[in-house]
Amino acid sequence: MEKLLLVKEIYLEAFRNLGHLIVKRYFKAFSWFCFFLLAVTIYAFIFRLSTGFAFD
Repeated sequence: MEKLLLVKEIYLEAFRNLGHLIVKRYFKAFSWFCFFLLAVTIYAFIFRLSTGFAFD
């Protein structure tokens, strides 16, 4: 019984730290992706302004 409780504690501790790391990396990647999309949008808008696109 003691070994089972030890394995359970190791399992919970491993996934407790893993979850935080995955969430942290996910949000970091998501923020870079959003920054990239914003940069593409600003580039496209400036390109349209410089080529004389009519915004009617």
